[in-house]
Amino acid sequence: MAEAQNIPAGSTTAGSIAVAAESTVATRMSAPPSFDVADFPVPHGREEEWRFTPLERLRGLHDGTAVATGDGVKVVVEAPSGVTVETVGRDDARLGKAGTPVDRVAAQAYSSFQHASVVTVAKEAVLSEPVRITVHGEGGVAYGHQVVELGAFAEAVVVIDHTGDAVLAANVDYVLGDGAKLTVVSVQDWDDTAVHVGQHNALVGRDASFKSIVVTFGGDLVRLHPRVAYAAPGGEAELFGLYFTDKGQHQEHRLLVDHNTPHCKSNAVYKGALQGDDAHAVWIGDVLIQAAAEGTDTYEMNRNLVLTDGARVDSVPNLEIETGEIVGAGHASATGRFDDEQLFYLQSRGIPAEEARRLVVRGFFAELVQQIGLPDVEARLLDKIEAELKASV
Repeated sequence: MAEAQNIPAGSTTAGSIAVAAESTVATRMSAPPSFDVADFPVPHGREEEWRFTPLERLRGLHDGTAVATGDGVKVVVEAPSGVTVETVGRDDARLGKAGTPVDRVAAQAYSSFQHASVVTVAKEAVLSEPVRITVHGEGGVAYGHQVVELGAFAEAVVVIDHTGDAVLAANVDYVLGDGAKLTVVSVQDWDDTAVHVGQHNALVGRDASFKSIVVTFGGDLVRLHPRVAYAAPGGEAELFGLYFTDKGQHQEHRLLVDHNTPHCKSNAVYKGALQGDDAHAVWIGDVLIQAAAEGTDTYEMNRNLVLTDGARVDSVPNLEIETGEIVGAGHASATGRFDDEQLFYLQSRGIPAEEARRLVVRGFFAELVQQIGLPDVEARLLDKIEAELKASV
């Protein structure tokens, strides 16, 4: 079993590798997936999948006491031609097709939503403009479900923007037909009091390509669970993430790439910066290569930059391999303090200290920001990083 570690500033860690035929690592230690919330016990905080999460800050999402209100969130979808946007009931067959809830909050979200939004991109349609989904919190409690489905050989970019204040539990499904290409940018720019728990399920078709960029800035507590599975050989998945954890915030990203099909690829890169007392970031990267998934090529990496004292990082890459017939598999994790030598180098060339600090952090995140490919979103995120740095304690 891959044991998670509390990583102090300046240290480096890599997770364990388990090669076994049995389910021995954290990827499959929890209760079996289920759409029924009754199949999951109320967590007490000692379970492997919950031990980093401050349950008291979930505002009742984990134990059934959070009751949906009419002023939870407002969802607006702006889509170009070639896209169908529908609001459907709970009995729609497309709901849940990409994946099943894997914890009690995700099951609670699935059991509690009233209507879901389904965005469908027609077969062979290539969108010239992104689909923009705005989720704005209006102060209440909400449960939601969103589906994005691409027909065969379709290509699309989807931006999901979370703002405002809410207590939200939601599931998002991405279903990619054969040869489809989907890029999703999920931005969590909540107010400081918001709570957001979400499971993102991607089902990747034959020779399809899925790219996810998760950006987390705001919120009191944000816990996201991106998951990828493959419907047929030849699929590729890229999972990128950027988070800036400020004083008192808890930001948790728990990835699972389930290589259940031969000859598929995955690459995960998440980077975070932390500052302020009690800033806490958690990154769990699970990759499972099943016995049938011969020819798999996978890698995952997490990097964390600690800007001040008082911040904490837990970074745990897990890799479980059930076949030796793979192209490659690896992982890495590192956490370090702000590099004073880099600052000295820049200052010695006439760059003021604050400007030098901004340059170093911007350079740290540049690789991921450039993956977005939308100038307006990239500029907004860079401005947000600048604002976070100015607020540094």
